[in-house]
Amino acid sequence: MQKIKNIAVIAHVDHGKTTLVDELLQQSGTFAAHQQVEERAMDSDAIEKERGITILSKNTAIIYGDHKINIIDTPGHADFGGEVERVLKMVDGVLLLVDAQEGVMPQTKFVLKKAIELNLIPVVVINKIDKDGADPDRVMDEVFDLLVALDANEEQLEFPVLYAAARDGYAKWEMEDENIDMTPLFEAILDKVPYPEGSPDNDTQAQVFTLDSDNFVGRIGISRIFNGKIKKGDEYILVKSSGEKTKSRVSKLIGFKGLDRIDIDEAEAGDIVAIAGFNTID
Repeated sequence: MQKIKNIAVIAHVDHGKTTLVDELLQQSGTFAAHQQVEERAMDSDAIEKERGITILSKNTAIIYGDHKINIIDTPGHADFGGEVERVLKMVDGVLLLVDAQEGVMPQTKFVLKKAIELNLIPVVVINKIDKDGADPDRVMDEVFDLLVALDANEEQLEFPVLYAAARDGYAKWEMEDENIDMTPLFEAILDKVPYPEGSPDNDTQAQVFTLDSDNFVGRIGISRIFNGKIKKGDEYILVKSSGEKTKSRVSKLIGFKGLDRIDIDEAEAGDIVAIAGFNTID
């Protein structure tokens, strides 16, 4: 069974979330050295490009050593809070990104409250520490006070904190540490985010969290597999929230690598995949 970590990135708009994810993609080696990452690579919808904010969650997967890290880039704007809530149920931890000058913003509080209620462990990244007026110590205190106010449990309150300048490609454990690369952040994710529960040997259970479309196969469901395996060509029963059941065959199974979608034949418990073949999915 592949070693998997599932994590969502939470941040207020313009706190550097997309830049951070792009940097993780670069430094993990997920992209070949000759590939160039277009800035704001995770923002693909036209409306998002126009407004410069991330609306729909984006999925990417980073291969780091012997781990696959599924990263879901969540909306950082208050208008899209419902999307954030669905995404948080797909993951086992959150990367909480906070601007070192602006500190904790209202949307950050809303999303973090949902994450705490779902018992997710936060990895805190105080970003833009090189910015004029940055006060990482004050922001660190704000985050801690907010977690206490949100009734975070003891384990959640022992969150790791990293200090970063994503645009310059580094994160570090202490402000006085040398500015090198993102290795400390990768280490924090592997150390603090729990492995998914469930087993590939159990009966198959997966939940569709968001919908997307594919030019060739139409509507697809972005899903997390909680138990068992999903295989291309096999039949499964889709149970809607209304209780209605339909049996369909998986016509296409799509995995994530970097910003690419790749055809795969099988996926196991813990992974996040896109599934096509269920025409009634909505």
